[in-house]
Amino acid sequence: MTVAAVVLLRPLTPADRPAIEEMTQRTGFFHEDEVAIAVEVFDAAVAGTSDYEALGAEVNGTLAGWISWGPTPCTLGTWDCYWIVVDPAHQGEGIGSTLLGEMERRLAGRARLIVAETAGRDEYGPTRAFYERRGYHAQSRIPDFYAPGDDQVVYVKYLSAAVRP
Repeated sequence: MTVAAVVLLRPLTPADRPAIEEMTQRTGFFHEDEVAIAVEVFDAAVAGTSDYEALGAEVNGTLAGWISWGPTPCTLGTWDCYWIVVDPAHQGEGIGSTLLGEMERRLAGRARLIVAETAGRDEYGPTRAFYERRGYHAQSRIPDFYAPGDDQVVYVKYLSAAVRP
């Protein structure tokens, strides 16, 4: 692991759209239709919808990662972490941990439970380990969810038993 980068967290703007799309593609983890959905979520977040929030991480003036989250419909205090992406050139620098920690900090008092879904394929092993190191635990696994041989693994983390209405 490399030394942690100096990370500047900042709001995302429409001008970040090309960088968001490019870095999400460059990870090599997402199919084109998934990248399109990530960009749709980004667009909605920067437009100010109440369905999504988003945050960017900059290193040396360059966008190096982003995260988006939102309230889970029809729940009390459950929030989804929809996307967390770190540019491959900056993985291992603590950016993902910084983004996830800031999301949790911003949800304190609003969320009692955070849900993060990921794939069960072998190449997602580091992603699953990332969540586990940060206190998330695998709550369920749905075999063949995304495609034959590609399970969905649902991680959860409880922040608080009580939330403000």
